[in-house]
Amino acid sequence: MTYTPAEVKSLTPVRRVVEIQALAHPEYFDVFLCHAWDDRRGAAKELSDLLEANGVSVWFSEKNVALGVPLLRAIDKGLAKSRAGIVLVTPNLLQRLKSEGIADKELSELLARDQLIPVVHETTYDDLREVSPLLGSRSGLSTAEESMAEIADKIAELVDVEELT
Repeated sequence: MTYTPAEVKSLTPVRRVVEIQALAHPEYFDVFLCHAWDDRRGAAKELSDLLEANGVSVWFSEKNVALGVPLLRAIDKGLAKSRAGIVLVTPNLLQRLKSEGIADKELSELLARDQLIPVVHETTYDDLREVSPLLGSRSGLSTAEESMAEIADKIAELVDVEELT
């Protein structure tokens, strides 16, 4: 697997946090998937499924929030019990961030930690920087450069707990 210098620079701090969390909390999810509600049956589900096929445990609201459970509290628990966070940046997410909805709250928490992997899909980092300069300043992965499957492979390698322990 080949990483660009920017990917190495941006993903190395995430790897360090994942290593520490894997040793301290083996029961945690490997990743928390932050996404726009509108992407839950499309790009977010595709990324979640690809990650799980690679052995990554994913906290994904579509699978981890039961009917009748308060959504915000479930998300809060998912964030607390995940070693790393993925933000799937799509045009839908950019719109949601402008309206300061649930994805905005998730992003705020993930930005506070060195556990964040942006995945830009069907948009650009320039568009992202217009909405979230903090998230846009972090380099990450983009489906304009690699397929969603290749991105899932890279994330799986990054959070591979068996390799870390």
